[in-house]
Amino acid sequence: MSKYVKHFLHRGLIFGGFGPIILGVIYAIISYSHADFSLSGKDVLIGIVSTYLLAFVQAGSSVFNQIEEWPLTKSLLCHFSSIYLAYVLCYIVNSWIPFEPMVIVVFSAIFAITYLIIWLTVYFIVRSTQKKLNSKIRL
Repeated sequence: MSKYVKHFLHRGLIFGGFGPIILGVIYAIISYSHADFSLSGKDVLIGIVSTYLLAFVQAGSSVFNQIEEWPLTKSLLCHFSSIYLAYVLCYIVNSWIPFEPMVIVVFSAIFAITYLIIWLTVYFIVRSTQKKLNSKIRL
């Protein structure tokens, strides 16, 4: 098994449990703010499993950014695609968004813009930190 597949699985297993914990907190907040809030056992199970898988993929897909043999665009595309597919499937399965073309287009646009903003923010922070560290080495 490739070392990257092992890293993907290891990270996913470590951080996958955070999805259901966050889901539980959200359900608790909603139940306190809406007296008539209730879920079936099936809804809870689907929520737990899908958020676990979502967190698993989210954590595991960070390995794509560490494959040094890949160009930046390939790792970025694989990272984006895996996370996007996990999110859109999770949202549709849980009925958090309806399975309608226009809704999915809007969701996709918001997801892509948010992803780009986060990625550029991290990129510029890392680049700035790298420049500061390199300037200290040259002294």
